[in-house]
Amino acid sequence: MTSHPRWPYAVLDTTAHEPVPFRQFVLKVHGRCNLDCTYCYLYQGPDHGWRDRPARASDRTVRRTADRIAEHVRAHGLDAVRIELHGGEPLLTGPGPVLAYADAVRRAVPAGCRVTATVQTNGTLLTDATLDRLAAAGLRVGLSLDGGRAAHNARRTDHAGRPAWPAAHAAARRLAARPQTYAGILCTIDLAADPLDVYRSLLDLRPPGTDFLLPHANWGSPPPGTDRLPPGRHRPRPTPYGDWLAAVFDAWWDEGRLGMRVRLFQEIAGLLLGAPSRAEAVGLSPLAAVVVETDGSIEQVDALRSAYPGASETGLDVFRHSFDEALRHPGVAARQLGERALAEECLDCPVGRVCGGGNYVHRYAPGTGFRHPSVYCADLEKLVRHIAHRLQRTTGPSRRPEQCSTRCL
Repeated sequence: MTSHPRWPYAVLDTTAHEPVPFRQFVLKVHGRCNLDCTYCYLYQGPDHGWRDRPARASDRTVRRTADRIAEHVRAHGLDAVRIELHGGEPLLTGPGPVLAYADAVRRAVPAGCRVTATVQTNGTLLTDATLDRLAAAGLRVGLSLDGGRAAHNARRTDHAGRPAWPAAHAAARRLAARPQTYAGILCTIDLAADPLDVYRSLLDLRPPGTDFLLPHANWGSPPPGTDRLPPGRHRPRPTPYGDWLAAVFDAWWDEGRLGMRVRLFQEIAGLLLGAPSRAEAVGLSPLAAVVVETDGSIEQVDALRSAYPGASETGLDVFRHSFDEALRHPGVAARQLGERALAEECLDCPVGRVCGGGNYVHRYAPGTGFRHPSVYCADLEKLVRHIAHRLQRTTGPSRRPEQCSTRCL
């Protein structure tokens, strides 16, 4: 049995807030992967629960999940939902299971609800024929890469140690020729790689957008390239990830490359100007995403598995439980509380409403749970302040520092 930390699991009153319905459903098509990336939090991390689950979702699980999504849509009058077809590697047995899952959901939901479907893949199995079938069914495709060169992707190899880059690069070129199907690139930051080289190499792959991801880490397992430190905002601290991202932001901003979306930068800029957040990495908007595993288990986001074994589990499944029941789970409710889920240090921080305490996963400390600042606290503050000052210089004196809704300039 999983031993969850006291907060939020033992002390949070899940009836004390109005839950926000799920609008994003991460559906596990396949539970295995053809790559053996050295930094993978799922297969190289502390949680080995994936070994006990079926390799792929059965037809029964697919049908029941689709019915549960339709039930949730009707219960909350939703006019649009997103489904993310994930793994492992969702294309491990070809495009058929992915297409079948998307079709099942689309058939199940009421006619007035629009379903946006995206496949997140490592690209190694994305042939022209597969892409033809995905595109014909209206599915968009996102790639996971660590940059646009072979050297950036040295950590991404198959189980025999062979590089994934040649096939992934070919997939990126195929997608660039089909912009209507290209969802973008997810790139996990590697401090050993030059930030400007990574950024410009990704530009060459012509994605419509890129999201730079901080490696999953916490106060018990510090980020690569940093020292283990006690939880809290104890200055001074080095900001290697903040510096890395600030260098990329300056290139993106100064070179007029705003046509390529960089989600983290756009989210922070929007928050500084008073817009709500739309991503879990920053801001205080409630998380509205849920995961369905290959065995039908309803879980929190996968990244929680980087904290401790069983951290993503809810004890619920689509065969016995509705998604509304998942909304009352303490781990789910905690991620919809906004400021009420933050540590005292975050409430007192001048950039706290922008960084939002950082990714919930990165707040974990062994023994005490998730009510801490992000282990990337100093890096996030560095990046937020850097973007704020760049915005102020661009907008000029018409926007005084005190007009910033977050008091962060």
